[in-house]
Amino acid sequence: MGETVRFGVSMDRELLDLFDSIISSKGYSSRSEAIRDLIRGMIVEERWKTREGEMMGVLIVVYDHTQRELCSRLTREQHHHGDLILCTLHFHIDEMNCMETTVFRGRAEEIKKAADELSSLRGIKYSKFIFATTGKDLP
Repeated sequence: MGETVRFGVSMDRELLDLFDSIISSKGYSSRSEAIRDLIRGMIVEERWKTREGEMMGVLIVVYDHTQRELCSRLTREQHHHGDLILCTLHFHIDEMNCMETTVFRGRAEEIKKAADELSSLRGIKYSKFIFATTGKDLP
């Protein structure tokens, strides 16, 4: 870790009180730690926008497993992108609905393309992609 630098931030009291309430409920030990997390989050978001370096991401999909051929298509697409997929976790929600989480690692552009292809399969009820980082280049 590099040199620690102190800096001041000015803000409206009401905004600071709201921030303090949120960081307290999340268990942060200090404002500094919460601000560091916010900054890291912005850096990861920007790296995803510019497609810099090796990235990670998680795709969540919910679908009706009785939908004709959907399970086969989903599996086929996952195998097609096997070089990017680290693992897939399958959950049975109820008699008909399932959830899968797929963890990706690779170039951001390739991950996003694969996640979009999986999300757009006919029969997917819900999908959400969450961008992440390997943390290697993050202070």
